[in-house]
Amino acid sequence: MLGIFRTNITTVQDRNHVISAISSQFNVKDCTLDLEDCDRVLRVVSLQSMAEQTIIDFVTRLGFYCDILD
Repeated sequence: MLGIFRTNITTVQDRNHVISAISSQFNVKDCTLDLEDCDRVLRVVSLQSMAEQTIIDFVTRLGFYCDILD
């Protein structure tokens, strides 16, 4: 799965926390978050098939906004 999401994550500390949490919870090949983009783009490449909603729900439970980037 390749998921590209819009978030409201703004700090390096929060970015590192979210990437670490996603990497620990899911079998991901790559996970990045661009703080300089206006949409704070989260990109997740997973080695397993999963619904994008799974990532959205997970990031939301961490206390952040997350939605599919159109």
